[in-house]
Amino acid sequence: MEQGADLTRTQRGPNAVPVRFVDTPTRTVAAAGVRFVYRELGNGHDGVPLVGLTHLGANLDSWDPEVVDALAEGRRVILIGYRGVGASTGSVQGRFEDMAKDMISVVRVLGWSRVDVLGLSMGGMVAQEILRQAPQLVERVILAGTGPQGGPGLTEMTRVMVRNILRGVITFTPATTLLFFTRTSTGRQAAKAYRARIKQRRAGRDNPVTPAVFRAQLRAVNLWGQRQPGANTFTGPALILHGDSDRMVPVENVVPLLARFPHAGVRVFADSGHGVVPQNRHAVTHIIERFLRR
Repeated sequence: MEQGADLTRTQRGPNAVPVRFVDTPTRTVAAAGVRFVYRELGNGHDGVPLVGLTHLGANLDSWDPEVVDALAEGRRVILIGYRGVGASTGSVQGRFEDMAKDMISVVRVLGWSRVDVLGLSMGGMVAQEILRQAPQLVERVILAGTGPQGGPGLTEMTRVMVRNILRGVITFTPATTLLFFTRTSTGRQAAKAYRARIKQRRAGRDNPVTPAVFRAQLRAVNLWGQRQPGANTFTGPALILHGDSDRMVPVENVVPLLARFPHAGVRVFADSGHGVVPQNRHAVTHIIERFLRR
């Protein structure tokens, strides 16, 4: 862990920002009473940064390096770890409302008053809470493989995860392969390539995710799935990305998401599961780049 890392972006200066995910140091920042780990990279030294919020059961090393590097070609990208996950201190949060408060605090401590947000799966749920609590903080939002409060099938995520993890144990198949990718030849190849890419970073890796994190985050998804959506106060541009064969967050969630973000752009990828972003990384990063372009 890099020491003395809770410096402002001005103090670090543009030359201190790496441009490759595998070279990016893991920094820490004090916010909301704990220390959060984050990684910051990219060529964009001015303008609005892109904040990345990852999926359930993930740490900073779960980001696909090729996705992050492509997004960082033209802008600054900030990947933030959740409280109690990986090397972030404190106890893991069990509600997206509290996770959102944490992320808002981190962004503001880092010195940003406006950001774009990319939320993957659970990160998209946290992103929606950020929009509710601080709509003025976010200019543009990308929601990938996620659903709104009360979305179809969200209360079944625990059952889906447990069933596929057990299947993975029996068949000696990584859980991410079964949960994130389709079982077609295309899906199997994409899963193998993704597993290889997330191993590219060898030094300065984040701490492993504990079973307590999985339990707390699954509870948060279950609560999210039981609730009816409140008023949406965000009026900025939105982009919805989903796989047509998502087992964890069924594609039927796109319809109620679009009802909440009626002006959003939507792209549903064929033969794609919950790992819609890494599986379609070239097309997805191109779409995101165009969406974020001012």
